[in-house]
Amino acid sequence: MQTINRPRVKICCIQSIEEAWLAINYGASVLGLVSEMPSGPGPISEELIKQIAAIIPPGVTSVLLTSKTDTQEIIEQQRRCGVNAIQIVDRLEKGSYQDFRDAIPGISIIQVIHIFGEASIEEAISVAPHVDAILLDSGNPDLQVKELGGTGRTHDWNTSRKIRESVAVPIFLAGGLNPDNIAQAIKQVRPFGIDVCSGVRTNGILDESKLAKFIERLH
Repeated sequence: MQTINRPRVKICCIQSIEEAWLAINYGASVLGLVSEMPSGPGPISEELIKQIAAIIPPGVTSVLLTSKTDTQEIIEQQRRCGVNAIQIVDRLEKGSYQDFRDAIPGISIIQVIHIFGEASIEEAISVAPHVDAILLDSGNPDLQVKELGGTGRTHDWNTSRKIRESVAVPIFLAGGLNPDNIAQAIKQVRPFGIDVCSGVRTNGILDESKLAKFIERLH
C-alpha cells in the first residue's frame, strides 16, 4: 500500500528555468520535461531540457517525458538530456525495460498507463515488476494521432485505486487534476504522487495563483 498523507507533487510541462524554480519553491519534488510529442501541450527542445535538468537541485527529480517506443532511442535521448528519470508515455515496441537497467543504471523508469478499464489494470500489473513507478493518465495511444498526456481530462479514479491496490510500486495520478478536484482525487485514489500540467496553467504559462491554490488544496 502506497498511502501517504502528503503525496509527492510532480509539476509537468515545465517550459523554462523560471518555471522550474517556481514549481520547486511551491514544493514540487518532481519536474516533468516534455520532449517531442504527437499531440498535447508542453514540448520543449532537448537543449532546453538539458539546461533545466542541469540547474535542478538535489532532492528534486528531473523527468524526461518521451514518446519514443524503442529502448535504444530512449537511452540515447536520456544521455543527451541529462535527466535522472524517464517517463515513457507510450508502450514499448522495441527492446525491454532491462535494456535501461543495463545501459543507464540509476535512472528511474516511470511507465504511463492510460486508463480504459479492466484492461488497464492488467497492463499495470504486468508492467509493475519492471519499473520504478507507474503514472496513471487519461490519454489514448490507439488514436491515429496519439494522445499521450496533457489532455486535461479525468478518468475513472475507481480503476486507478484498483491499480494502486494491486501493484507494489509507487503510483502517480495524472489527468485533469486541478485545485477544485485534487482533494477528492487524493481521498479516492490515495496515490504516492500526483501529476499536474494544464490545471495550474493559464494560456500555457505556469500560473502562480493556481499553483498556490492547488498546493493548498492538496495539503
